[in-house]
Amino acid sequence: MSMAVTALGCGGSASDGGSGSGASDSGDEGEGASSGGTFGGQGGSLDIGGGPGSSGTSSGAPAGGGEACATQTAEASLLPVYLAFAFDVSGSMGKGDKDWHDKALKWDPVVAATKQFFADPGSEGLTASLTFFPADDDKCEVESYAAPDVPLTPLPSGTFAEAIDAIEPVSSDDWRGGTPTSWVMQGTSAFIGAQRQQLPGKYAVVLVTDGYPQGCDDASDSVDAVVADVQAALADDILTYVIGVGNPPLPGAPNTVSGLHAIAAAGGTESAVLIDTGDPSQTTAAFKAAVERIRSASVSCTMAIPIAPDGSSFDKERVRVLYTSGASATTELAYDQRCATEHAWRYDEPASPTQIVLCDSSCAAIQADVAATLSVDFTCERVIEVPL
Repeated sequence: MSMAVTALGCGGSASDGGSGSGASDSGDEGEGASSGGTFGGQGGSLDIGGGPGSSGTSSGAPAGGGEACATQTAEASLLPVYLAFAFDVSGSMGKGDKDWHDKALKWDPVVAATKQFFADPGSEGLTASLTFFPADDDKCEVESYAAPDVPLTPLPSGTFAEAIDAIEPVSSDDWRGGTPTSWVMQGTSAFIGAQRQQLPGKYAVVLVTDGYPQGCDDASDSVDAVVADVQAALADDILTYVIGVGNPPLPGAPNTVSGLHAIAAAGGTESAVLIDTGDPSQTTAAFKAAVERIRSASVSCTMAIPIAPDGSSFDKERVRVLYTSGASATTELAYDQRCATEHAWRYDEPASPTQIVLCDSSCAAIQADVAATLSVDFTCERVIEVPL
């Protein structure tokens, strides 16, 4: 999902945020009017990506001085999203040593859907990495998973399919043993921690597995150990999504995925998505739907406040946030720093804001709407009251 954001602004004085033509609700109309002003005061365009080199151009300035309120226009995207996939390649996915470890029923349809996601044009705007577990060597070591098999790569990309094909077992002897879930979660979290220093954005882990942790030691071979790992990641603002690939409905096949709900809940995503196997076409469709849900839910609901051009100052109380779905009418979102109002937005830090954050109901609407666009109006008059 690609989310365009347009910011529109009217300028006033850099000292009080006022303008010669916009009266505020505090009775300071006309006070301190000057050329320039909040967001330039003379109209134009601005790259609100926040990086160096942003520039504004003026238009509509009145003759003899820049006292009239004019419009500033800018475009940007919501904060970038990075998905770190941890993908289970253990023998239970298809080794064939048990009837329910059937490659044609588990590995093949799951891999087919995974490849489709990474290559799908609809994934444009996301960036992903891919880590296989267990590792070939030292499977119970965090360092084995600190560097992914496919580094962060903008989607869509065929690189992921190539990597999956390269590690796909040729014979039953080629399958890797064990499910060191705790170790891959710790390693992936460490990788994200290092990456976000250079690439700020929204990060999440997508854990794809068909069973419970096993193959290392008693302390780490438990759902509780992984729950602790994802809780630590969530405290560092890293969500964990879980896709559980169940065993086919065959006599004697154990349930190895129901406990995965606890991992997802601890990771801030409520519950795991459990995929039934037994019918390859249905498994592929179900897995694809699960990843689509994650793709939608992972869309960022935060955007940076644009940098004012020409050295002008930003007035946090002269802002409107508008939402449009395709050709539908535009709706103004309410400002509510406590997010107690339906379809609202807030600042990250009301005293000194740097980001606009959509509240839960607004965020859900944006995430579910592939045609959604947001616009930010920087108004000539004060239209909201921000608590101190």
